[in-house]
Amino acid sequence: MTGPILSLRGVSKSFPQGGLLDRLLGRDSRLVALDGVSLDVMRGDVVGIVGESGSGKSTVARCIVRLIDPTSGGVRLAGREIADISRRLLQPHRKKIQIVFQDPYRSLNPRVTVGESIAEGPVNYGIAHADAMKRARELLELVGLPADAVSRYPHQFSGGQRQRIAIARALALDPDVLVADEAVSALDVSVQAQVLELLDEIQKRLGIAILFITHDLRVAAQICDEVVVMQHGRVVEQGPAAEVLTHPKEAYTKALLDAAPGRGWDFANFRPVSEGVAASA
Repeated sequence: MTGPILSLRGVSKSFPQGGLLDRLLGRDSRLVALDGVSLDVMRGDVVGIVGESGSGKSTVARCIVRLIDPTSGGVRLAGREIADISRRLLQPHRKKIQIVFQDPYRSLNPRVTVGESIAEGPVNYGIAHADAMKRARELLELVGLPADAVSRYPHQFSGGQRQRIAIARALALDPDVLVADEAVSALDVSVQAQVLELLDEIQKRLGIAILFITHDLRVAAQICDEVVVMQHGRVVEQGPAAEVLTHPKEAYTKALLDAAPGRGWDFANFRPVSEGVAASA
């Protein structure tokens, strides 16, 4: 397939505000969360969406995987429009795009073993249970955990290990696109680096496209090929990561860079300027 594996065109999302009385009195208003967002993700690329809290970046992720429905606009996945098709027709396409959420402590069912959690998706798509469990063991090893972890429960793992399990579960359906929605922001900085390295290794080994959503420009600098900057539900700047993060055109992007945590970060070379910063990045 040529062209983008994932393409958004003019995606908007608004939510109703006010209560029933407001609507009865004709005072219904809407909160615009997304306003005409367009972007492309090429196969094998890592595209970062960055912005402050409330910029709309996580709403983009939820519209893409259809956890919520866009109010308007188009979402094409592997050449197929999925923004407005029914849930029934959407089902065959869901396995092509999977999401990893921010909180590793809430993303796994504590009553289900790790193996069953990873195998659930393939089994739902008709894969034999034994084959799905075999794949679960392989995926655990891929993300740096022992194969025998299939029989253990989420509470037996650290936060970083749980996020590795969540990544393995997302990969179980062999998706074309992995959406990482603030997937490292809840982790300690030392664990963040390990998970980022894992995502980079997975992307190179599998050739999967990653849409990486983060508020931390240091993280975006380490993993992203392209960067999309959002503010108030709109895309204000986008382009190659090296260009956007070293020569930003928009005042908002410059402000984000100035406010990035950890003084001494060298965006020009995508690394800390000293080993002291590197240890905490």
